[in-house]
Amino acid sequence: MATIFKGAEVNSALNARIAADVEALKSRGVEPKLGIIRVGERPDDLSYERTAEKRAEKLGVAVEKIVLPEDVSQAELLGVIKGVNENPLIHGVLLFRPLPKHLDEDAVCNALAPEKDIDGITDLSCAGVFAGKGLGFAPCTPSACMEILEHYGVELRGKKAVVIGRSLVVGKPAAMMLLKRNATVTVCHTRTADLPAVCREADVLIAAAGKARMVTADFVRPGQIVIDVGINWDEQEQKLVGDVDFDAVEPIVAAITPVPGGVGTVTTSMLIGHVVKAAKKAE
Repeated sequence: MATIFKGAEVNSALNARIAADVEALKSRGVEPKLGIIRVGERPDDLSYERTAEKRAEKLGVAVEKIVLPEDVSQAELLGVIKGVNENPLIHGVLLFRPLPKHLDEDAVCNALAPEKDIDGITDLSCAGVFAGKGLGFAPCTPSACMEILEHYGVELRGKKAVVIGRSLVVGKPAAMMLLKRNATVTVCHTRTADLPAVCREADVLIAAAGKARMVTADFVRPGQIVIDVGINWDEQEQKLVGDVDFDAVEPIVAAITPVPGGVGTVTTSMLIGHVVKAAKKAE
């Protein structure tokens, strides 16, 4: 029977630290503020926006929303980003993606100042993660994975870590963050030969493939820590499931995050935490 690494427990400790930092900033006359830039009315964007607003309010962080029509021009959107870059009262910016296809998303993302890029979407933020120089911030999801491992006292030094997935959103930054903590890291993908055998070698396995229940019992062994990043909708069962087949894997491994209630629960707090860190750096 595995230990369940619950996101709520991590969140409680993380939020207490963030709230204390917010109070300290306010005592010095600084009100941390999150700027949200949303183009259009995508349902998933609206859902995450509501979650971020609630978490910010709970932790004492102000929110300023800039909502633009779906047919906004490239020039107008770049003008908005220039405005938030130059606004000293906005400390961190969440830009919802994907953007409508008529916009150059790469150019838009990279127009954002890295010191306000709280979800690691700019090339400079990515470079900061890969170089370990703290320029900008790492994406919130792999940051949440690291927060969970740290909270539950998982020692990474000298351990073998396997990451399934090589996206710039989760897989690659997670690998770099594991390396920074002195783990020996293998990054797997769709063309990895004998993927289950590679995964069984891991002490820590992070599943970020974006494929429902792909990590089955033959991917794991006793003693492993499994972090499930996946959020997939199972039409047949009408519920959210992870990239890990929880029912098959949980009886084997030492610890595992649930879906829902695991990594996703911590991600929004990491976002607000990055806003507060940006505010501290800007003092």
